[in-house]
Amino acid sequence: MHPFLLKIGNFSIYTYGFFLATGFGAGLLLANSEAKRLGRNPDKIMDLAFYILISAIIGSRLLYVLTNLETFTKDPVGIFKIWEGGLVFYGGFIAGMITAIILLKKWKMDLWTIADLTAPSIAAGQFFGRIGCFSAGCCYGKICDLPWAIVFRNPDSLAPVGIPLHPTQLYHAFSNLMIFFFLWFYRKRKKFDGQLFWLYILLYGITRAFIEIFRGDFRGYTFFNILSISQIIGLTMAIIAIIAMKVLSGNPRKCR
Repeated sequence: MHPFLLKIGNFSIYTYGFFLATGFGAGLLLANSEAKRLGRNPDKIMDLAFYILISAIIGSRLLYVLTNLETFTKDPVGIFKIWEGGLVFYGGFIAGMITAIILLKKWKMDLWTIADLTAPSIAAGQFFGRIGCFSAGCCYGKICDLPWAIVFRNPDSLAPVGIPLHPTQLYHAFSNLMIFFFLWFYRKRKKFDGQLFWLYILLYGITRAFIEIFRGDFRGYTFFNILSISQIIGLTMAIIAIIAMKVLSGNPRKCR
């Protein structure tokens, strides 16, 4: 694939970074549109998005570093090279969620209303982010001989070169796109505040855990030599989502 979108001398624009920025921009536009539809202050949503972005980058990089300690022990400077790839979504999601809870409480804004407002944006942003992964070659799949196998040939790619692999980045991108469409069309039909957000958590947790089966990159510590850390987190969050929706559906409030 093409890790570099543009390279002139020592100046480079990484494709991964470009798609991350595109995903953030697309998500922000969607959230801004929803805020106006729901009569919420778009400026507050913009402020929230900025703080979430910073915390998410830190959290996602931190979890990636922790699961690849041996690599970064040898190259500490590499910890800061996020434009080359290497962000774990769950680390960013958890850090972003904690930041959002703190700020929404401080600003006295309803948590579940805002969570629903941003859920489709998160899925849309992930779609673009996974295209960036594909371009950089990170999050690559296991060796396979399927008709749609992908062979990376660029020596700058983070994936093994010259070997047919599962295009797991595209599996992730497609699943996130489907989740986005579902949430976007269901948003006006939700039964209670918080439903969209927890539906996102449920769907993402399940699809992520399934796609992990085909991942070929280092997954860190595995439980019982079967489940990766991401699978454990995904399945756990899916269970929490089911419980949360059960609780929230028992205390329905008027929602828009």
